[in-house]
Amino acid sequence: MLKPESEADLAALVAGADAPLHVQGGGTRPIGGPTNGTPLTTSALTGIELYEPGALTLVARAGTPLAEIEKALAAEGQRLAFEPMDHRGLLGTTGEPTIGGVIAANVSGPRRIQAGAARDFLLGVRFVDGAGRVLRNGGRVMKNVTGYDLVKLMAGSYGTLGILTEVSLKVLPDTATVATLSIDGLDDGQAVKALSRALGSPFEVTGAAHWPHAAQGSGRTLIRIEGSEASVAYRAGELQAALAGFGEVAFSHDTAANRTLWQDVRDVAPFHAQPGDVWRLSVKPSDAPGIVAQLSGAQALYDWGGGLVWLRVPEGTAPDKIRQPVDAAGGHATLIRGNRSAGVFHPLPAPVAALQEGLRQKFDPRGLFNPGLMGQAA
Repeated sequence: MLKPESEADLAALVAGADAPLHVQGGGTRPIGGPTNGTPLTTSALTGIELYEPGALTLVARAGTPLAEIEKALAAEGQRLAFEPMDHRGLLGTTGEPTIGGVIAANVSGPRRIQAGAARDFLLGVRFVDGAGRVLRNGGRVMKNVTGYDLVKLMAGSYGTLGILTEVSLKVLPDTATVATLSIDGLDDGQAVKALSRALGSPFEVTGAAHWPHAAQGSGRTLIRIEGSEASVAYRAGELQAALAGFGEVAFSHDTAANRTLWQDVRDVAPFHAQPGDVWRLSVKPSDAPGIVAQLSGAQALYDWGGGLVWLRVPEGTAPDKIRQPVDAAGGHATLIRGNRSAGVFHPLPAPVAALQEGLRQKFDPRGLFNPGLMGQAA
C-alpha cells in the first residue's frame, strides 16, 4: 500500500509511476468495477487547513477523516448540509471515511432534495493529474467561480481523473429542531404521491423517504422538517393538514431520535448484514413503484421522494433484469454490492462515453488512475 505523506510526495510518486494505481481514501467505499493496480491511499494527507465559521468556509486535506471535520463543525453549530452517507454498514467495510473519498464519489444523503449534492458545496480543489502535476482550481469563497466546471467535474469522478489532495467546502449552520411526520400503511404508489405533495408544498421539507417493510411489516412513509422550534411546529401542522387524505399523520419532535432515524435512512440501515445484491436506482419518482413491482424478490427503500431507490435482490441477479426496466424509464442503475465483474455503472450513451474517455485522456493519458473502475464489463 502506497501512502504518500505530502502532496509533493504524491506528485513525485505519480510522475515516476510505470504501472496502474488503485487510488482510494479510507477504503470504506469499494464501489466500481474491478481495478488492478498498486493500492494508493491518501489517508496520510490529513488536517483542516482553514476553517472560518463566519465565512461558512472550510478547507481540508483530502485524507482528513470525515468524523474530524464533522466534529469541528459541530463545535461551531455548523454541518455539511449534503449529509454524506456512511457506506460501511452496507458494504461491511472498516476504516475511516475521508473527505476526499466523499467528494470523489459525490456522496450525498437525504437532504440532497433540499440542499443539493456534495458537488454543490465544493468551492475549490487541489489534485495531482496523471503527469504528476499539482493543479488547483476554484477558490475558497462561494463568489469565486474561476474554474467552476473543473471543480464540479472532480466530484463523482472516483479518482479516475486526478488524485484529490485538498478540498474547499461551503458549510451551513446546523438546525436546532429536527421533526418527522410519518404515515403508516401506504403502498409504494400512495407513498410516492404523499411525498410528492409534501415536497411540492412551501414548507421546506428536508427529507422524504418510504420504507415498504418497516416495523410490523407495515410500510412507513417519512417526511423531515428542520429549523427553529416555532417554525417546525407551524410547518408540521400545515403539512399534517395537507397530507390528511393519505391517513393518520403522526408527528415526532424528538430531535435526538429523529437524527438517528434519518441517519438510518441515509445509511440504508435495513439492508445492513442482510444477504443479497444491492442496487442504487436513480429514476423519476412517479416511475419508481412500477419499476420495483416488475422485480420479483426485490426489497426497496425509497429516498429523495422516490427519485432514489435502494434495491436488495437475490445474490447473483442478472444485471439486465435490473437495468432493462430502469433504462426504459430513462433512469440509471448502479451496482453497489455484488459481483462487480458483471458491470457496475449504467452503460453510457455513445456520445457521453466518448466525452468521458476524452476527459480521461486529457487528465490521465497514461491510464494510471483506477483503470476499469468506471468501465463496463466486456
